[in-house]
Amino acid sequence: MRRKNMCHWIQNTIFPGTCLAAGMLMIGLMPAAANADTAATRERPHVVFVTGDEEYRSEESMPMLARILKNRYGFEVTVCYALDEDGVIDPNRPDHIGGLEALKEADMMIMKTRFRRLPDEQLRYITDFAESGKPMAGFRTATHAFRYGEEHPRHPMDSEWPKEVFGQRWISHHGGANSTDVELIEERRHHPVLRGVRPFHARSWLYHALPLHENAEPLLVGRAVEGAKPGGEPFGDPHPVAWTHRYEGEHGTGRVFFTTLGHPFDFFDESMRRLALNGFFWALGMEAEIPEEGLDADPVGDYDPNDAGFGDKYKQNLRPEDIPLTIE
Repeated sequence: MRRKNMCHWIQNTIFPGTCLAAGMLMIGLMPAAANADTAATRERPHVVFVTGDEEYRSEESMPMLARILKNRYGFEVTVCYALDEDGVIDPNRPDHIGGLEALKEADMMIMKTRFRRLPDEQLRYITDFAESGKPMAGFRTATHAFRYGEEHPRHPMDSEWPKEVFGQRWISHHGGANSTDVELIEERRHHPVLRGVRPFHARSWLYHALPLHENAEPLLVGRAVEGAKPGGEPFGDPHPVAWTHRYEGEHGTGRVFFTTLGHPFDFFDESMRRLALNGFFWALGMEAEIPEEGLDADPVGDYDPNDAGFGDKYKQNLRPEDIPLTIE
């Protein structure tokens, strides 16, 4: 789907009837205006992390990044989790993410979801934010953030939406028994997102990512290597693993940072954490605050995630309030 048709599709296919009259359009614009007023009263941005994937422990890695933003850089942060009926974190539940109304007053949205099937009232918070022109970032499975299915009226969210919004959709990968060696793209070496980022080995197995959206600019390239540990034999063609993108929303064009990396063990590496933080600052238009050596990416508090995997591999019986974001 061409970009010029995306906003029409969002408003008339995903949420039909929203453009029937100018009055209705103005109602749709009111939250964005309120957001601008609210943001102007804050000293630092409000960043909302949207989690919910049953494989890669977004419920652990995203709060870790949120703690750094909040405690070291003074950001306001909110983390939204997939919850069961009792308010317990359950990444295996695809049809509910709690707290998405925080996006109405957020300055940035960061997504790490996989195959969600949200009801319209929750999905609308996400699509409205994307159309606002505000900055966004995404990790790994946000290339397939949703899965409604071919017969569902929301089916374009499965592939077309992430390609337009994040710069790529899900294609395929190089196998979970393998991993990825990550290198900087030489001609992009001086980009603010890459300040202080060094070549590193990622536990993530390499995603196919070519061709990227025409608005995307790759920053890092990955080569699949055999086995989970560094030093494996490389195979296959290289693919971009991180890029910048610009999404032309209904109400403005937003900066977007994206990486196909995001295995929970990737974040043990300082360069991976710094890449993420630098990417957030760049998307927010705050690249002048990124020093030449990159942002301080040391964890705040403990980061001891479970391994990737399906089923009951996640930490059980936790509620959002059990995961501290403020560290004294």
